[in-house]
Amino acid sequence: MPAAHQALQQAADQVTLNQQTHGFLSPTGVEIAFVLVGLVTLGAALVTVTTRQLVHAALWLVVALGGLAVEYLLLTAEFIAWVQVLIYVGSVVVLLLFGLMLTKAPIGHSPDADSRNRPVAAAVALAAAAALVWVVVDAFRTTWIDLDGAVQGSTEVTGQILFRHWVLPFEALSVLLLAALVGAIVLSRRKNKEEER
Repeated sequence: MPAAHQALQQAADQVTLNQQTHGFLSPTGVEIAFVLVGLVTLGAALVTVTTRQLVHAALWLVVALGGLAVEYLLLTAEFIAWVQVLIYVGSVVVLLLFGLMLTKAPIGHSPDADSRNRPVAAAVALAAAAALVWVVVDAFRTTWIDLDGAVQGSTEVTGQILFRHWVLPFEALSVLLLAALVGAIVLSRRKNKEEER
């Protein structure tokens, strides 16, 4: 019994020593990869909203959403990462490209994509970002992670949260995507009728 206790104490001391030697200035490989993928994702998102070619914007959106999926994988939230790939990269971007093709949007440079309201758009984006950060910080200020419970980001925890607390937003998103698809079809038929006249 004393030998087992001594072995446990040595293991605890080793963990404490590892925690002390691993500080802010000595990041792990996962942390470095997380930062690098985050920078690539941020760059792709900026190109998505600044390019004037709609198809290129949709393709850069694929890169940005794929980068988010990699970030989820690095956070060991595999289920959320694959949902990100299947729903957002697979479905939403394909739906956007489908809508662009149905409405016969210009493939090349599109001067109509720039409304010249960049200062207003930047102000709205900053206000929305500040509101989002404030809401998230306020909502999770007193939240504690239960380390003895199921792993956060696992299928069990995500399913319980999704179908207990987020059912209405989840269904509203599906209705929104369906409305976007129907709107693209209506716009394409209207343009075809105008061309026939």
